[in-house]
Amino acid sequence: MIEKIISWREEHLSDRQMTIILSFFIGFFASVAAYALHWIIRQIQMLLTAGFTSTSYNWLYLLFPVVGIYLTSLFIKYIVKDNISHGITRVLYAISSKQSRLKAHNCWSSVIASAITIGFGGSVGAEAPIVLTGSAIGSNLGQFFKLQNKQLLLLVGAGAAAAIAGIFKAPMAGMVFTLEVLMVDLSMASIIPILTACVTATCFTYIFVGESSMFSFHLDSAWVLERVPASILLGIFCAITGLYFMRMMTACENVFANMKRHPYLKLISGGLLLSILIFLFPSLYGEGYDTLGILLNGKTEADWNVVMNNSLFYGHGNLLIVYIGLVMLTKVFATSATNGAGGCGGTFAPSLFVGGFTGFFFARIWNMQQIGVYIPEKNFTLLGMAGVLAGVMHAPLTGVFLIAELTGGYQLFMPLIIVSVVSVMAISIFEPHSIYAMRLAREGKLLTHHTDKSILTLMNLDSVIEREYSSVTPEMPLGKLVHAISDSHTSFMPVLDHAGTLLGEVDIRKIRHIVFRTELYSKFTVRQVMTEIPATLGVNDPMEEAMKKFEKTNASYLPVVDLDNRMIGYISRTRMYSMYRKLVADYSAE
Repeated sequence: MIEKIISWREEHLSDRQMTIILSFFIGFFASVAAYALHWIIRQIQMLLTAGFTSTSYNWLYLLFPVVGIYLTSLFIKYIVKDNISHGITRVLYAISSKQSRLKAHNCWSSVIASAITIGFGGSVGAEAPIVLTGSAIGSNLGQFFKLQNKQLLLLVGAGAAAAIAGIFKAPMAGMVFTLEVLMVDLSMASIIPILTACVTATCFTYIFVGESSMFSFHLDSAWVLERVPASILLGIFCAITGLYFMRMMTACENVFANMKRHPYLKLISGGLLLSILIFLFPSLYGEGYDTLGILLNGKTEADWNVVMNNSLFYGHGNLLIVYIGLVMLTKVFATSATNGAGGCGGTFAPSLFVGGFTGFFFARIWNMQQIGVYIPEKNFTLLGMAGVLAGVMHAPLTGVFLIAELTGGYQLFMPLIIVSVVSVMAISIFEPHSIYAMRLAREGKLLTHHTDKSILTLMNLDSVIEREYSSVTPEMPLGKLVHAISDSHTSFMPVLDHAGTLLGEVDIRKIRHIVFRTELYSKFTVRQVMTEIPATLGVNDPMEEAMKKFEKTNASYLPVVDLDNRMIGYISRTRMYSMYRKLVADYSAE
């Protein structure tokens, strides 16, 4: 039955038509996944925190996050049996190194794992798991209908865009997220399916949860030109905060990575750190969107002081700015501890959370010092969300459109642009890649908007290795070498010892002056005529490195060796460039 469906599709529908049809279903399934995830999170949180009082601290804040992380780690270890952390980074890796192929379990595993983590108080976001889910839905639908790699890439991008559009009711943000963060180039062939997925996901989210925005925001004070200096300074401050967020996140991840052989030590240390932080600052519990809503909708000191409920700061309104600053600084530790201890979640929501607190903190300090014209805290909370998100993701358009669509704050379009652009410009001086891309960039596995670099990233070194080769030993007489040369189809003869270790090479072109002198056949051995290898390629080297070595040595063939310098095969310069030209043609075609 399945084969008949696929056969009918191949006969009646082109890949482009099928891509648009699948984009509709991707949008629908992504919206269902987003709704299911948030529904499960709400149910768990309501069940666990129903009896909490707002006037004092609650000891159970010390217990719930650890339980949630432990349950998540058990689910991943015994049911999923795969790494599903860093959802958006995994999507980028699939695009760059796995021809946009994501495993089938990614369509549901991240939803369940992150729901448990966040529901029990893990201080992470649900967006990255949903992006991974949406991308996996697109990838697996494309694989099911046997679409080509180019269409798979497009469907992965459509899935990610639909996830963002559905979870935030923000179709434009979903589209520009795919462009800026996943680096899928938009053309007439790609914009239609991506927009189809975004609009479909948004419409079904409206059906599921209603038409209201995630955050209720009412503009009390319209933006005026006199606030441009404050907006520029906020952009710089957001860049500083974003850089702190990225660098500290990386440092904390490295600490927990060093504990990978001791899972219970990771759980205890990460869980204890998270529990203590949530106990001191309950605003760190879960995604933190409720707290952001308080900052965005507050009008009086009493309204804003609500963020200190359940904490030791309750009733001390004079310490609000201290509380805001401490939460802003400790959120990164709470997020790192959640994921490091074994939880599952993303940094999308934490960057929005930190951004909101950054904007409020900046505005409150500005007004307290009476530096210039008065700036409304709630407006700058909104601008801070855009600034830190844009800086951390290196995605100014995503920051602008997401915040505008998320809150209905289109009246602040100009300051949103100013803050987002300044933030990205400033943070790019110190960190050229987004928080999702920097891990892959260090390994040379990041797809970029530069066509030549993207092609080299998409090329797989393993796919161009020729494993059938003739080799000789150093003790072989010249006569037998000549016989081996006559059976070889290359001018490159690797010299290996009995363990397969590469010792050198025989370049046929360099020994022409003796191969026809039969009187020398018994007097010379391979060791006497072999030469050093100009360069070798490691099996894990990126294609860009292989290209550089060919250019530097001008060799026709280069051997590929493992970590012990044992010969795996060789790469032909001619074959590699032929594949490169073919991929360029396919990549550039509409």
